[in-house]
Amino acid sequence: MIIEGRIIDKDHPPYVIAELSANHNGSLDNALRCIEAFKSCGADAIKLQTYTPDTLTLDCQREDFVIHGGLWDGQTLYQLYEKAYLPWEWHQPLFEHAKQLGITIFSTPFDETAVDLLEELNTPAYKIASFEAIDIPLIQYVAQTRKPMIISTGMASWEEIGEAVAAARDSGCRDLALLHCVSSYPAPIEQSNLLTIRELEKRFGVMAGISDHTLGTTVAIASIALGARIIEKHVTLDRSHDGPDSSFSLEPDEFRQLCIQTRDAWKALGAVKKGKVAAEDSSVKFRRSIYVTEDTKAGEILTRKNIRCIRPGFGLAPKHYESVLGRTLKIDAKKGTALSWDMMN
Repeated sequence: MIIEGRIIDKDHPPYVIAELSANHNGSLDNALRCIEAFKSCGADAIKLQTYTPDTLTLDCQREDFVIHGGLWDGQTLYQLYEKAYLPWEWHQPLFEHAKQLGITIFSTPFDETAVDLLEELNTPAYKIASFEAIDIPLIQYVAQTRKPMIISTGMASWEEIGEAVAAARDSGCRDLALLHCVSSYPAPIEQSNLLTIRELEKRFGVMAGISDHTLGTTVAIASIALGARIIEKHVTLDRSHDGPDSSFSLEPDEFRQLCIQTRDAWKALGAVKKGKVAAEDSSVKFRRSIYVTEDTKAGEILTRKNIRCIRPGFGLAPKHYESVLGRTLKIDAKKGTALSWDMMN
């Protein structure tokens, strides 16, 4: 997968996305500052969400539309989205600001009109939210742009993921990634099931990653070892601002550490390799080898008393110890002499 020239694969560092979501807190200036802050923290991309309350739900008080439990308890869906949405007229200044700063920006559309807006802004990629992973018509509409698409898979069954992948590919998407996700806010760490990342890659032949809603950075960093190459985390300038998503979002210093640590984790993966690596060159001499441990004359027999396996490693390897016991020296050997084959009969 390539987004604005950035290659996303196993041979390159993980692609880290700062998800702004609702943490603009109703302020364009705040949203602009978020782009600056998280670009400086090391984000590869800033991601927005493009919808209005009316494109997501109805302004309705009936029980079906009321949220019970969790962060948004007691609000209707319309009330939540009215508070959280990013006004469409903000998109252009945000895209322009990101371009000036040299950071990729794209968005999650929630209906066809959102896709149309993002196409006008020449978005370089699209993200499909977990809740929309079953919206096959939306996936098809996005795929027709032939731009890279990332689909979150929270709540989705294997069958539903397969349907989404097929819809994307059949409609023209050739650059597709899937993100493992637990759609709970915050998500419990013990339900992360990170082994799913490998299975997503294996089953669908895609680049895989994680959209992480757990608190902190542990899960995101651990996901690198399971093959995650895209990391998405919600961000906020300050959790005390009490935005709709603030409580499970990372502040700048935390996000900076996430960027550093996920990339360090990727570096640590390396390749399947045993034997000495370059960093061990100076350590080899401190392995054990066979040494003469007391002054010994030519003709004397080598015994457990006058030779031992000790550090450093300039003598014969310890695996030869039993085979040299009982042999005789050809030369005098002082205590501390590394034993070699040419010293013995």
